[in-house]
Amino acid sequence: MLRILTATSLALPLFTVTFAVNLQAPLYSAYVAGSGYGATAVTIAFSAYVAGLMPTLCLLGGLSDRIGRKPPVALALVLGAVATALLVLVPTWTSLIVARFLLGVGTGLATTAGTAYMTEILGAHRTRSAALAVTSATSLGFGGGALATGIGLTFQGPTFFPFSFAALFVAAPILALVTLGLPRLDEPKPVSLLRLPVFPDGTWAFGFALALAWSSTGMIIAVVPLQLAAHGLDEWTGPVIFLAIFIGFLCQPIAKRMSDEMALATGIALIPLGFAILLLGAWVQSIELVLLGTGLSSASSYGFTYLAGLSQVAIRAPENRARATAGLFVYAYVGFSLPVIASGILADTYGLIEAMAAFLFVLFLGSAIVLAFHRSRSVSRSLRST
Repeated sequence: MLRILTATSLALPLFTVTFAVNLQAPLYSAYVAGSGYGATAVTIAFSAYVAGLMPTLCLLGGLSDRIGRKPPVALALVLGAVATALLVLVPTWTSLIVARFLLGVGTGLATTAGTAYMTEILGAHRTRSAALAVTSATSLGFGGGALATGIGLTFQGPTFFPFSFAALFVAAPILALVTLGLPRLDEPKPVSLLRLPVFPDGTWAFGFALALAWSSTGMIIAVVPLQLAAHGLDEWTGPVIFLAIFIGFLCQPIAKRMSDEMALATGIALIPLGFAILLLGAWVQSIELVLLGTGLSSASSYGFTYLAGLSQVAIRAPENRARATAGLFVYAYVGFSLPVIASGILADTYGLIEAMAAFLFVLFLGSAIVLAFHRSRSVSRSLRST
């Protein structure tokens, strides 16, 4: 019972850290309205998140091995509140860039320390259950923030201080104190504060697949709302972003019943299929197809592929779980950011639909490469076993 209570007490801060990440997404167009840069402005601000997150993953992914698991999670909560407060006080494109950067740093700290801590709470023999707890909490957080702000704007009207922001300001300091009060279960290690990520052997396909899946999610969060706005469907931005993550959360119990290899194969198949349907919906202006495509993409991004990848790195690097988690998220966030930036530039030059079509081609090509590699490895293992 104590383990479950401690795990829940950690899951809530992880949820809140990621809740803050997309909290401001429905307001992107309002923040960048005066920038004069169009779609490029949105993608630059969006990708500032990765500019904060990637150095954190690459240099501080093993920080919690030295200072403990709790301080990085507590600091992430504080950074989320500070970033959001900045957007309330100075609601501009420049502030959005700074806020997204701070949110990236916080996410990098919380996900690496939190994954290792959750495994220590539940026990090494329950690595997949720990991975499921982390993916569930963070998936709900990533999607819940945008949805909460969308609902707030619906009831409050245009505002830069929706009730979802106020909820974060109340919850973050309380949960930071709760986190610091949790028991310490790891043994402090006399290691350098700056530690590079670890990429365990045999996890390349899982990392690359997660990069493809999260690139699809990045497009849905950053670029698809622009297409919705162009057709007067702004009110669907929050629900679309929430759906882009929540369906994956619903698929995680299914993925847990599969082997990681089967979950990976399922996720790879869903990546281009989901975005193809979404693109068709954007082209014919069908919100139903947009929602269906978003749901299928989510099933891969935050369901099958996410859980399989996180489970594999935890299993294959038991002595370096925090750094191995950092390595997996390096894959994920390279995919999350670079295609979005490229698509934003293409959208301003050729149009949104054309940019999304080019991205779909990359998805098909990348998925085919991962699937071929995955199948060749499965055949090789089968031959060796016989």
